[in-house]
Amino acid sequence: MRKIFGTKIIIAMFLLLVVFAAGVFGFRFISGYNWIDAIYMTVITVTTVGYGEVQPMTTTDKLFTSLLILTSLVIVGYALSVITEYLLSKNNLGNIREKRVLKKIHKMKNHVIVCGYGRNGKQAAEKLKDYKKAFVIIEKNHDVVERFSNDKMLFVFGNANEDEVLIEAGIERASTLICALPSDADNLFIVLSARQINPNLKIISRATEETSYRKMKLAGADNVILPDKIGGDHMASLVVVPDLIEFLDNLSISGDDDSINVEQVPFEKVCPSGEEMAIIDLDVRKKTGCSVIGYKSPNGEYVVNPEPSLKLQKGSKLILIGRPLQIEKLKNLYDV
Repeated sequence: MRKIFGTKIIIAMFLLLVVFAAGVFGFRFISGYNWIDAIYMTVITVTTVGYGEVQPMTTTDKLFTSLLILTSLVIVGYALSVITEYLLSKNNLGNIREKRVLKKIHKMKNHVIVCGYGRNGKQAAEKLKDYKKAFVIIEKNHDVVERFSNDKMLFVFGNANEDEVLIEAGIERASTLICALPSDADNLFIVLSARQINPNLKIISRATEETSYRKMKLAGADNVILPDKIGGDHMASLVVVPDLIEFLDNLSISGDDDSINVEQVPFEKVCPSGEEMAIIDLDVRKKTGCSVIGYKSPNGEYVVNPEPSLKLQKGSKLILIGRPLQIEKLKNLYDV
């Protein structure tokens, strides 16, 4: 839109310059005025201020002046309308963009809402973008919204503590909420509000203090992440079992097809017919080269390195590991 307005303004300024130059040269060479008088006559003619002529006008001068007045009225009027439209549109550009974003959000379902675009919120958004998962970010810092808002990053400007802002972000239709604000109190309040608005929502919250963990759970959070604790555990593990941790760090789950090593596949994908089958009957290893390393039952229990005879149940998930090409083959086979 700015490019369109920029082009219009350049055209308008060019036309004004052409009219002004035509007037100066016309009064100089047609009417015989000196350069200063020619510029003066052009200015009072184009602006139609109505001052008197420098010298009596001949018939030729009158015809030229009349033509210059008519031409300048059209061009000056056009230039004023373009400049006015640009100024008004520049002031309302944020409102136009906000309406466009809200229109997109109203069409979204089963999306993710990220509260806060700080360090953790930005990391969450990048991961969701890698997985091509639809998401909306709620941020109260207007400068952040202006800087990062684009077609791939939909922002809702406001405080996530307010129910109206959560509803504006489509929380009633969302599948997951990520609370990534730096304040435990703010995250706790959001969890309480979100759980009341959408009881089926999956809520993942960040917590700074360990004492907040239980409170977040009681408020309705499905998962509570303690970034500092995770970071400390990771550093200590690098001392105790460094090779194992480095190996796990090299396992990519970033969503990048060129490096991903771990993937999860829901029951509906591996058993599209709905028939419950044993892992050995799926023959995933032979079909894709990937190995089954985990199983999540419908009630949320995990089984590490499940037996081949384990029968998959509806609502369960398989966790597999493999090289990037094997994972790609798995994704193509099961349309993950």
